[in-house]
Amino acid sequence: MNPRLEPLLHPVRIMELRPTQITVGLREVARKQEAWRRRAAADGPDFLGRHMIPAVAGPGDHLFIIDHHHLLRALHEEGVKHVLVSIAAELGRLKRSEFWTYMDNRNWLHPFDPDGKRRSHRKLPKTIEELEDDPYRSLAGEVRRAGGYAKDATPFSEFLWADFLRRRIDRKLLEKHFERAVEDALALVHGGHASHLPGWCGPAD
Repeated sequence: MNPRLEPLLHPVRIMELRPTQITVGLREVARKQEAWRRRAAADGPDFLGRHMIPAVAGPGDHLFIIDHHHLLRALHEEGVKHVLVSIAAELGRLKRSEFWTYMDNRNWLHPFDPDGKRRSHRKLPKTIEELEDDPYRSLAGEVRRAGGYAKDATPFSEFLWADFLRRRIDRKLLEKHFERAVEDALALVHGGHASHLPGWCGPAD
């Protein structure tokens, strides 16, 4: 069930928002930057007004974003300073240990590094510009757009696909020949060994 979101009535500085994941796919960020440039002059303010960032109010009066990390990083890279935020939960009264346990159990955390290894929440970056690149997250996004699997509401679904591909697509190939890596990935994702993943579009029995 989706959380009820309560909008803040004032813009929040992007650099004050705390990420809840360690990585993004920087190719995905670049795509969103390009899309923003195309629309910024025409309807940039309206776009920002329609795309409030979901966040949790946590200890220390910090706001922790629980979605749209790629969009926020793209806006930051393009010089946008403020966004509107919707509050999914007020957790500022919790002790820090309780807060992180709650966030983890709600699937509002993804503390996995660029090698796909789970880290402590203490390794989460403090700002959106500190997010690290995971090229397999970019690969997963491109494979979805190419019809490899369907968009799914499962939290961090594209990171699940990224981890699947991380174990099967050579990193050197990915970094040097991205388009070839996409082709190889498309040949893999419809197989039965991926049928447990959200949005799988393989053949029916």
